[in-house]
Amino acid sequence: MARAALVAGDLPLIPPMLATPGEPPTGEGWAVEFKWDGYRGVAYCQGRDVRVLSRNHLDLTGRFPELRILPELLHGRSAVLDGEIVALGPDQRPSFGLLQRRTRTAAGTRSLRVAPIAYYVFDLLVLDGRSVQDRPYSERRAMLTALQLPGNHAIQVPPSFPDTEPATILRVAEQHDLEGIVSKRATSRYEPGRRSPAWVKTPLRRTLDVVVGGWKPGQGRRSGTMGSLLLGAHDETGLVFIGHVGTGFTDRALTDLRQRLADLRRATSPFATPVPREFARDAQWVDPVLVGEVEFRQWTSDHRLRHPSWRGLRDDLDPEQVRRPSG
Repeated sequence: MARAALVAGDLPLIPPMLATPGEPPTGEGWAVEFKWDGYRGVAYCQGRDVRVLSRNHLDLTGRFPELRILPELLHGRSAVLDGEIVALGPDQRPSFGLLQRRTRTAAGTRSLRVAPIAYYVFDLLVLDGRSVQDRPYSERRAMLTALQLPGNHAIQVPPSFPDTEPATILRVAEQHDLEGIVSKRATSRYEPGRRSPAWVKTPLRRTLDVVVGGWKPGQGRRSGTMGSLLLGAHDETGLVFIGHVGTGFTDRALTDLRQRLADLRRATSPFATPVPREFARDAQWVDPVLVGEVEFRQWTSDHRLRHPSWRGLRDDLDPEQVRRPSG
């Protein structure tokens, strides 16, 4: 068996475990966490060094300098941690919009003024050179709590609610305008890179990662600029068209998108399936390398997004990772 790539010192690269979408599970043996609106990040800490990698192994450490405090908090212990990087608004709730602004702003004092960052650590994968991924979730959480990370800094361990009905925590999440919940089997091991039924995510808002394959010129107030984006996701045939989005854009987002799309123009459609005539007419095609996120109401009968709204670009994901949900 090939040896896993090393990230820092002797710490191996570990793809994050992913949750399966679903309704809140019932029965005993579940622990529930809130679902946070940010970037997934696995932190590799060795000595004085720390690297925080996204799902597609992009190094996020330089973008969020607050994370460099981790080795100090671990007092020299080596560890691999799993968590979510969030930007906190004035009400101390995660804001994906503020995270987008932080991502677009160069690291340093100016970026720190945009919004404070928190790294919500919810799992422990390696400690002092030993993997704990085969240990039950409940045991890993106890070991994480014993590290005593919380304090007056950017690194936090969010609450976990064992032996609590997931539907109850979902109602709490709704009351506090959070993204949703993730229910985890207390006995489950950590499964790197797998979308496992041992973790069930139940969002209050339906969101989807999408690939930008083109755009349509705007009309009226948006005449001369972008009117809507043509969106896709991958399945076994390639990149398939799943609809368009023309709302949710700020003026800043429109300017940023226009600049990025101008460098990606191409003569032909990047979609593996035909794009309906009403969308293909006057379309400006682009190389499918930009990933974004939309919020939407539901899927239509012809597998298109109903009433999508743009949330922002996601620089932490690779376009090939964006898959169309089955079913």
